[in-house]
Amino acid sequence: MKDELPEGLIEATGYFSDEKRCHEFMTEMRWPNDVECPRCGSKEIGKFVETRRVWNCKGCKRQFSAKVGTIFEDSPLSLTKWLPATWLIVNAKNGISSCELHRALGVTQKTAWFMLHRIRLAMQNNALWKFKGNVEADETYIGAKARYMHKNRRTGVGDAGIKKTAVQGILERTKGNKASRVVLKVVKTTRRPELCGNVREYVLKGSTVHTDALMSYDDLSKDYDRQIIDHLESYAKGNVHTNGLENFWSLFKRCLKGTYVNVEPFHLFRYCDEQAYRFNERKHENGDRGRFMDIMRRLAGKRLTYAKLIDLDGSDSLPIPPSPAGTWQTA
Repeated sequence: MKDELPEGLIEATGYFSDEKRCHEFMTEMRWPNDVECPRCGSKEIGKFVETRRVWNCKGCKRQFSAKVGTIFEDSPLSLTKWLPATWLIVNAKNGISSCELHRALGVTQKTAWFMLHRIRLAMQNNALWKFKGNVEADETYIGAKARYMHKNRRTGVGDAGIKKTAVQGILERTKGNKASRVVLKVVKTTRRPELCGNVREYVLKGSTVHTDALMSYDDLSKDYDRQIIDHLESYAKGNVHTNGLENFWSLFKRCLKGTYVNVEPFHLFRYCDEQAYRFNERKHENGDRGRFMDIMRRLAGKRLTYAKLIDLDGSDSLPIPPSPAGTWQTA
């Protein structure tokens, strides 16, 4: 079946328009050999119920479908809507808004918004290896500008006094044929312990780290070859610059302002996951199909309920994600 998979959006929309074909695709992706229960792991599976597309587990005596244990679990929507939506968000350079998705799929805007956040969860990946070589570290601030705010919300001290959300980025520069990669993390403050701690967590000791003149990075000189570019003087001195991250910030903010318009601070880390994944996989050897297949392999073991998403159960109250945003590997 993998050889028959579509290459572009038009082919993907037609290919995943049949519910039976979508179910067969999901089954093959999750269980390439034999179907097993996602709850108890038993391989003693009863007869497949074609009308409801479920199996009966002889181990735990419960029924399950191909959606159980994935981001699609407990969703009344069919896979004919989920799979094209996944294709769209994974391969759209500047993202897909919930309003655009609800028009394309024929679902409500609220449903489309929930779908997008579930898919973003699948795009989140923890690092197994650290960056090395030439690495850039920089931070940006996400939030409204003072001149666009109501006068009652202004602090009176300019943009610096507005409560914005800080995001730190760490980028590994291009090495040979390997494209640059980035990891993003929403931070509570831009003070030394947090910024330097993130660099030590994601960058191999002894690497060359390029930063601006922010004093919060001064502590890096103990473990790294820190190269400083003072933006009051210039933006590049030979190989010393942070222009790779400046370019990424431009893409990231264009996505937020142009596509999503408004992002709440407690949801920001999900949008960081999304943009970091697309940036890191922008030169995937199999193109759009390769990125889609990569996300489909990450579906299992990830679930996001609506109560958690809107913080009804209090389990997602912090604006800082429990795991870092972005995805990368180093040889």
